[in-house]
Amino acid sequence: LQRQNGLEDERGQWDSKVEFILAVAGNVVGLGNVWRFPYLCYKNGGGAFLVPYFVFVVTCGIPLFLLETAMGQYTQEGSITCWRKLCPVAEGIGYAGQLILFYSCICYITILAWALFYLIFSFSSQLPWASCNNTWNTDNCVDFSVQNSTIRRSGQTNTSSATTEFWERRVLSISGGIEEVGSIRWELLLCLITMWVVCYFCIWKGVRSTGKVVYFTATFPYVILFVLLIRGLTLPGALQGIVFYLYPDPTRLADAQVWMEAGAQIFFSYSLSSGSLTVLGSYNSYNNNCYRDTFWLCLLNSGTSFVAGFAVFSVLGFMAHQQGVPIEDVAESGPGLAFIAYPQAVAMMPLPQFWASCFFIMIILLGLDTQFVGIEVIMTSLSDMYPKLLRRSGRREIFLLFFCFTCCLMQLVMVSESGMYVIQLLDYYACNGSCMYFLSVFETLSIGWIFGADRMCDAIEHMTGEDPSPLFKLCWLCLTPVMSLGAFIFSMVQYQPLTFNRWYVYPEWVYSLGWLLAASSIALVPGCALIRLCTGTGSLRQRWSRMCEPDSELRLTKVLRAEHQYGTTAMEMATLNT
Repeated sequence: LQRQNGLEDERGQWDSKVEFILAVAGNVVGLGNVWRFPYLCYKNGGGAFLVPYFVFVVTCGIPLFLLETAMGQYTQEGSITCWRKLCPVAEGIGYAGQLILFYSCICYITILAWALFYLIFSFSSQLPWASCNNTWNTDNCVDFSVQNSTIRRSGQTNTSSATTEFWERRVLSISGGIEEVGSIRWELLLCLITMWVVCYFCIWKGVRSTGKVVYFTATFPYVILFVLLIRGLTLPGALQGIVFYLYPDPTRLADAQVWMEAGAQIFFSYSLSSGSLTVLGSYNSYNNNCYRDTFWLCLLNSGTSFVAGFAVFSVLGFMAHQQGVPIEDVAESGPGLAFIAYPQAVAMMPLPQFWASCFFIMIILLGLDTQFVGIEVIMTSLSDMYPKLLRRSGRREIFLLFFCFTCCLMQLVMVSESGMYVIQLLDYYACNGSCMYFLSVFETLSIGWIFGADRMCDAIEHMTGEDPSPLFKLCWLCLTPVMSLGAFIFSMVQYQPLTFNRWYVYPEWVYSLGWLLAASSIALVPGCALIRLCTGTGSLRQRWSRMCEPDSELRLTKVLRAEHQYGTTAMEMATLNT
């Protein structure tokens, strides 16, 4: 970046197309691809689940992926200021997406701290979750290596595995409820601070540092995933696990819940409606072929999810085979898979320390990309809003340090004995699919109907030289908002109050807080529009008209204006000059 009088007068770009591809891949390919998609697939009809999954890929995933990436590349702005240029009335979508992303980052990095904790213990001479001979174990603990035979002989039902007790009593030291805060888990706090330090240095120089870090963080997880896949496929019982993962049950397609879970998986795994793709696209050169990139990146994301299912369920099949229990008894999703089921399975293998280390390194790297890109997205959005303040030499680094430190302080409650209850509260309400569906509806309506789907297609063609398929226009105008609205309404109708481990019911005030967190983001969409409408000048009609007009300085607008005024030659000159 060039500096004049201490002011960075350029925003910066990716040094190469590869950096953009790796940054986006690292952002969208995360923990959900490994611990959520395989579980959803087996739970919702095996191979039949791929039908609603690909319906949402075609109608929502790819169209929104292209739209958001193109918005950033076209405006060269972050996820808030890009809306000011394209459709000012919808600026609240940018604020809402950033708030949801902030909530997500707060939760996400705590998971990385847990994974780091497990990784450290993976180097022990004996894995501490492999036996009941530890100070934190209870009398109900059953060593999984003899668990099945022990239970059959004794007839015990109130038992817990050594892995579960390590997770709940050693790692979390979980209290009896959210109101029992307890003490801070200092070991987890140190792991949390470590992850924040790593994130800080990954992005402290903006895309100049991020673009280099992703060469490792976005590629090495695939090496480990491939190694774990080969190892899993060679284990006894692996075939049964894979059959269980993919065996189709077409009757599940009649369940609307299956379709909603497919939609939620697409929105989360593709990082839609959060503004991440817009910011990453904004660092591209204007003529980058984001149209072609979209297809390859979406294919990579979904393909990774599918392949990860083989790596996960081959190992779960092995564990079920070793214990002599049905696979559904060991299949887990989310933290239950990463911190209970899979660690228990690898502890049964030869060289368990090696396989445990590989698994948790993969988990950390998969999550680290998503985490530091999320923080970079927030920083970029703020820098684009206040360039004179945050682009001065050294100020970005100082503000980023302050931001990371503040977030770490806010997370003290998450590394306390009640931390798991708080994380689940944030995840269930503040970061849920309903909020993303809501933003998607207004995002597509704003671009498709106010800015104009035709105008957006023209912008993409002007940047890439390729005319987008008419299907994209149809999706932005009709299919995507209809699918998103249907999913939003269904999620509201089917709402169930949050519980923890199916037995702990939160106090009533917690549910009110949860709804307040959910409303804090979606209320910004109409709220920002209303503020603009009330604070503008002129008649109500004039204010509304200005709020729906794109910036006259947009590149294609200037080119078309020159073409209309001077003809084709001037248009070509304007294109070259801009």
